[in-house]
Amino acid sequence: MKPEHTLSAVRAALRDGTVAATQLADSLHQRAQTYAWLGAYTHLAPQFKPNQPPAHIKTAQAAIKKEAISGALLGLPLIIKDNLDVAGMPTTAGSTALAGHVPQRSCTAVQRLLDAGAVVMGKANMHELSFGITSNNAAYGPVRNPYARDRIPGGSSGGTAAAIAARLVPAGLGSDTGGSLRIPAALCGIVGFRPTTGRWPSDGVVKISSTRDTVGPMAHTAADCALLDAVVCGEPLDLFPLPLKGLRIGVPRPLFWQNLEPQMAQAAEGVLVVLRQAGVVLVQCDTGMDDAACVQTGMTLALCEALPQLGAYLAGHGLPFDAAQVAARIASPDVKGIFAMLLSPDAPPQAAYDQALQVQRPALQQQYADCFAHHQLDALIFPTTPLAAAHIAEDETVQLNGQPVPTFLTFTRNVGPGSVAGLPGISLPMGRTTDGLPMGIALDGAAGSDRRLLAIAMAVQALLPPMPAPGMTDDRACGRDDR
Repeated sequence: MKPEHTLSAVRAALRDGTVAATQLADSLHQRAQTYAWLGAYTHLAPQFKPNQPPAHIKTAQAAIKKEAISGALLGLPLIIKDNLDVAGMPTTAGSTALAGHVPQRSCTAVQRLLDAGAVVMGKANMHELSFGITSNNAAYGPVRNPYARDRIPGGSSGGTAAAIAARLVPAGLGSDTGGSLRIPAALCGIVGFRPTTGRWPSDGVVKISSTRDTVGPMAHTAADCALLDAVVCGEPLDLFPLPLKGLRIGVPRPLFWQNLEPQMAQAAEGVLVVLRQAGVVLVQCDTGMDDAACVQTGMTLALCEALPQLGAYLAGHGLPFDAAQVAARIASPDVKGIFAMLLSPDAPPQAAYDQALQVQRPALQQQYADCFAHHQLDALIFPTTPLAAAHIAEDETVQLNGQPVPTFLTFTRNVGPGSVAGLPGISLPMGRTTDGLPMGIALDGAAGSDRRLLAIAMAVQALLPPMPAPGMTDDRACGRDDR
């Protein structure tokens, strides 16, 4: 079986005997080693010896052979972002500061997938401690975009996205504070789903912000994300695309559709044409938010909660926490700078945090609720990012329409507001630039509308062009040569 199959196709192949769980795990392990230059893994589970597979794979294979399918994910291989606990595997959050930490219990989100029979192939590389969107990690090396090895995959869940796009594994988990699932999904040509904040369990996770963070699935299709979401949240496994005719989808032109790369704008406008032809009612709308205020609110929440969250995680594992020692062991210069600021008098004061949490965030949530209610919207649509993948090392600024702009704020511009409000959101691949770089289109739903949003996304994705596999041949080529 070829590794580029979707999670749903792999599931069907395992059940009808086209491929064995042991054979699948072995082939994907070999592929991960072949394309180790992608930097997708921080930890690859040891390859088993011939005829001596690990117990969990043997159990899955035996159950499949007996047609005793008690788990929805029996034998299905996944990659897990390195800030999520998997029993017996290191959790470093992509940082030397947590080197050597091996939890003995999986986080609840992962455990529910394991209970359904999933197989964890390893831990995914990421932006160090989740503090960035490039996944240019100085501790483990940069994650490279499978469609162009000199480009970023996005972040902070960059390793998960790169591994899925490169067909090293059909699906996996990431986490999202301000776009960390959907940005890498868009830049790597896959699907990333951010659940409503609080819907997925959050224990056993190295978080930035308890207010903003959520774990979520990444895969090739919205249907595959829906399957993982159903297993984790106890929903019915069957979810069908929602008929598009008559759906009301808002097009928030202010902010979300402004200052886009020309090819990004052209592709996104093309999606609107296709949706209109399918009977969708496109509603021009304005969320009414102030971009600068939204950024300030989100940053204040994240910065004020980061150290307490890290301390709480370590305490939960019986480990000491010394913020200064952690800061000294951080390898990535941008993340080290953030921690230095948090330990200085320049850190946001408690009053700013209280204002962000008790006044500004609720006001943003109300703006979204009013927009959905006033226009009777089923979803909002917009380009996931204003531009395609930047070059590796463009950590501070990137060129957008001939002007240098801040890398972080530019890539998070469209997905950040919904994250601060805690809304469900999903990014779908909508095509590639003339340079072969993937582009994404995003849908945000009202709070709690996760399954309906996934059903809408399934229908929308069926109208979009399929994303071709990256042209990876050897360690000197990946879509384009970087010389």
